[in-house]
Amino acid sequence: MKKIEEYVRSIPDFPEPGIIFRDITSILQDADGLHLAIDLMQEKLKGVDFDVVVGAESRGFIFGTPIAYNLHKPFVLVRKKGKLPCETISREYELEYGTAAIEMHRDAIRPGQKVVIVDDLIATGGTIEAAIKLVEELGGEVVKVLFLMELAGLKGREKLAGYEVESVICYEGK
Repeated sequence: MKKIEEYVRSIPDFPEPGIIFRDITSILQDADGLHLAIDLMQEKLKGVDFDVVVGAESRGFIFGTPIAYNLHKPFVLVRKKGKLPCETISREYELEYGTAAIEMHRDAIRPGQKVVIVDDLIATGGTIEAAIKLVEELGGEVVKVLFLMELAGLKGREKLAGYEVESVICYEGK
């Protein structure tokens, strides 16, 4: 059986020279790779007491939904601004060149619910930091933040200090 790292396609000099892009589509396109990724992420939740899985758009949906399904938990979407149809709360976050905003339905999390946030990758941590603030604004408690991959060189974990953060694969660079 292959290790999960063997399913990740690494593309040098994309999107710019000196960057190695870690492509998850090669995991998704292989049934064994997808199965392994979900299983490994789900294993990181053993012993964690939680009520809800939250996934960040869009690749957090890919990994969070099957985990929620397997563990019989509800799944909550965090989307880009303007994509959700009901009353929302919103949070801006910093991008390399400017800002962006994400939203969550106002009724998605109830006060006191314990939440696991799932995404494919942690880089600078800005999106997930904003998602955490949305959950907390609604009265939820973030008990774990889970990623398939981590780019440790971008120090996103530092932005999430104070939260339990775990990744399946950790790359030292950017």
